[in-house]
Amino acid sequence: MASVPAFDWERLLGAVRDDAPDLYRAWFAALRAAQPQRGELEIRAADPAQTHYLEDHCREAFVRAAMKVSRHLLAVRFTCTQDVVRAPVGSAPPALTRIRLVPDYTFEQFVVGPSNRLAHAACAAACDQLGTLYNPLFLHGATGLGKTHLLQATCAAILHKNPSLQAIYVTCETFVNDLVQAIATGQIQAFRECARQADLFVIDDIQFLAKRESSQEELFHTFNVLHQSGRQIVLSADSPPGEIPTLEDRLISRFNWGLVVQIDPPSRETRQAILHKKARLRGVEIPDEVIDVVAEQVEANIRVLEGALTKLITVTQIGGKPLTVETAREVLLNYGGREQRPLRIATVLEVVSDHFGVRLQDLLSRKRSRSISHPRQIAMYLARKLTPLSLEEIGMHFGGRDHSTVLHAERLIEHSRVNDHDLAHALAHLTGRLLAHN
Repeated sequence: MASVPAFDWERLLGAVRDDAPDLYRAWFAALRAAQPQRGELEIRAADPAQTHYLEDHCREAFVRAAMKVSRHLLAVRFTCTQDVVRAPVGSAPPALTRIRLVPDYTFEQFVVGPSNRLAHAACAAACDQLGTLYNPLFLHGATGLGKTHLLQATCAAILHKNPSLQAIYVTCETFVNDLVQAIATGQIQAFRECARQADLFVIDDIQFLAKRESSQEELFHTFNVLHQSGRQIVLSADSPPGEIPTLEDRLISRFNWGLVVQIDPPSRETRQAILHKKARLRGVEIPDEVIDVVAEQVEANIRVLEGALTKLITVTQIGGKPLTVETAREVLLNYGGREQRPLRIATVLEVVSDHFGVRLQDLLSRKRSRSISHPRQIAMYLARKLTPLSLEEIGMHFGGRDHSTVLHAERLIEHSRVNDHDLAHALAHLTGRLLAHN
């Protein structure tokens, strides 16, 4: 990009990395920016998943960085370098929700080890021989072992090769809910057409079909149509088909037609590699001896492992502690057992309520006075940093608020803590208390 006075793209990326380390991703280095024109900076991403991530999470961070670099207020616009508009992103019938792919969930970011090598190879092979080699492909294993990552990586790889393909990735819960909605609104035909025209049909957590006879009936017929026409089907569950409670025999039979692959918990060496890759994805380099401590203590699954890494990074960035073996052991004290439970939202609410002297019911209320809204936003921020829950799940715990409210709170506190020393101190104190609870 041609440089302009007081504007430096590399410096802007550095500012985003320094000011918003939790948002920064390694693939930001591949972003491209056009020369600012008429007060607007256009930033181009490689694919729609990256563009959606930037739009949903990073606009304010880039606006602040652009202002810091150029000393002018610039509007920021994110675009995609791909000329072809993918049908699955914007043209799907409303009867079946399309879940956005996570840009970090790619084959390149997936760490392969003995526990998941066959599953990884099967997904990669299915991408090359769509609908013919392993159809259906059924992955199963305990929660947090990378099934969702592999499913989304498969979708991303196939769409990268052929963006015009119709690819549907949904959770089983979404499939069931949309089916119920389609029946209630008279859109069942639109629902069926949407699902049965897919070139790639991926359903995550298929075990939620248990005890849902109508949904099993609909999926049975959808499966038949797709399979007979050579469309690729990929499924995941926490157990093999025959062990899913109340799953009909005819579905069990069909799920076993292709390849059924189990994913096991990662070895210590694989956990170390995962931690290094997850840390670098956030733009953080962690010493090997610190990585070794985390990998040794946290054995449960990859999701818990990433949660431990998030806690470690958070307590060092917010609390100002050094990234050392001693800090890691302090943070991970009582964290490593297989029975470890993630931090609960109720605990976050209790600690924040006690710290600010605000009644718990007020935090969950619709009151907007700063004495209540500010602690509420801090609680949302800490819930995002210290629990594995999504924006939507956190919003539900805060009186049924929309996910955008939680996202706004996260961005506001993240931005404010940089210059507000009292806030930074309060966050460090609260983080320490919450980690002690866990």
